Amino acid sequence: MVKIEIDHGLCVGNAMCVATAPGVFAHNENRQSTVVDPAGNGESAVLAAAANCPVSAIRVVEAETGRSLFPAEDG
Repeated sequence: MVKIEIDHGLCVGNAMCVATAPGVFAHNENRQSTVVDPAGNGESAVLAAAANCPVSAIRVVEAETGRSLFPAEDG
């Protein structure tokens, strides 16, 4: 299981994450991305959505350990 964090100070609402993982992401009333179901698509789709965010507004961590999956931790 992963935890997904979205920095709304960075999010510009271009919907790349919504297109990549529509079961996980949706837009809120401000047209910024929100997480509707962290398990709505596979982990690979969540990581692809984070990687494709043009403003790097999405962070993905392992829920149990807090280890960063995206961006990946060094070492």
